[in-house]
Amino acid sequence: MATVTLGNIKLNWKGAYNAGTAYAIDDVVSYNGSSYVAKTATTGNLPTVTANWDLMSQAGTNGTDGTDLTSTLTTQGDIVYRDGSGLARLAAGTNGQVLTTGGSGANPSWGTVSSDYVLLSTDTITSSTASISRDVFTSDYKVYKVFLTDFSPTAVSGSTLKFRFRQSNADLTTSDYINHGHQGYWDNSSNGDGAHNESWNDNQGTIYNVEQQTSGYAGFYEVTVYGASTSTHYPTIMTIGGTYMNTNYIRHVRGTSIYRGTTNALSGITIKYNSTNISQGIMKIYGLK
Repeated sequence: MATVTLGNIKLNWKGAYNAGTAYAIDDVVSYNGSSYVAKTATTGNLPTVTANWDLMSQAGTNGTDGTDLTSTLTTQGDIVYRDGSGLARLAAGTNGQVLTTGGSGANPSWGTVSSDYVLLSTDTITSSTASISRDVFTSDYKVYKVFLTDFSPTAVSGSTLKFRFRQSNADLTTSDYINHGHQGYWDNSSNGDGAHNESWNDNQGTIYNVEQQTSGYAGFYEVTVYGASTSTHYPTIMTIGGTYMNTNYIRHVRGTSIYRGTTNALSGITIKYNSTNISQGIMKIYGLK
């Protein structure tokens, strides 16, 4: 029977090219990032010698066509993008930044998420405190939000919640506050609506004009401040909120207070109870763009 020599029936991977190795037909080597297959028996002939080798796969140019980015990406957190001429490196941004685009024809960049609400201060009360004062009002904002969360007094008597505007880092205490509030309640069997509380030429403004329970019962209020940086209008607050008075009693409130003692820019606000201390609560002040 005749014998037929088939030779290699698969390619033989030999690794990186070595000038001292004797290569047979169908041996495959790597050289400068490309791969080559021997088409003759050869020793000492570089894979770029076309008489002995055929190119199998072409190496790309580092950093420009995606085959090898080690020269472009150098630091953990780098990302790659294409600029006007080729691939380019964008270094890692700072904590909290997001990737943004300028649209077609522009390179990406790192940016900060924008919000209409800018947090200016946070105060957390966990023990008896007479008042909280913050001087964070500036000409950067025309409207402020003051969020009062989980507020409760140290005693029931004198526990109506009050405020004073501040100017040049001091409370405005003249009798120029005008206050009007409306409350309603539900006590598990009946409800009441239409309770009004007013005061004229008071020396402090009113957020909540009903004495509040202690021992775990708390109030929650959203106070909006207008006119803090104006020179044409009196500074004003508008309040909405509610409080859990006891096991069978809840109450809501809405109201307005105006200070007619100045139209000059304010520096901040003080929150306090009428004649008792704050037992607990969180106050956050935001500026609105």
